[in-house]
Amino acid sequence: MQAYFWIKTAHVVFVMAWMGGVFYLPRILVNIAEAGAEEAVRARLVLMGRRLYRFGHVMFGMAFLFGLTLWQGYRLFGDALPQGFAVGGWLHAKLALVAVMLAYFIVSGRWLKGVEHGRALPSSRTLRWFNELPVLLLVAIVYLVLAKPF
Repeated sequence: MQAYFWIKTAHVVFVMAWMGGVFYLPRILVNIAEAGAEEAVRARLVLMGRRLYRFGHVMFGMAFLFGLTLWQGYRLFGDALPQGFAVGGWLHAKLALVAVMLAYFIVSGRWLKGVEHGRALPSSRTLRWFNELPVLLLVAIVYLVLAKPF
């Protein structure tokens, strides 16, 4: 049972680290859009974004591995797991929202790569609205995990 809590702790920590990247990468895109023709500022922001994007992928990968271990936990931990663990529609809904969040992160990364190749970004106002989407997704995911409504 002790291993279960360590694995769950690692999963939550890596999810939190990934979410930092999910929240901040679009903010870097806003700053790039507002930097205009200041090449030095844009280059610095693109470098920061590229490093953050790479970091986010590593954090997502680690969170995924620990989450997969938790999901398969009934095979590892048997009857020591809490009742109702990893069963029910809430888990499928949560995983669907996580997939949407990952797609959101990938779209942000594609926009960043487009900037590196000279493509234009959406307006800073559009990017600011785009930046709010992960908050809504995160609220729904946390609700599903805590309430397990179905």
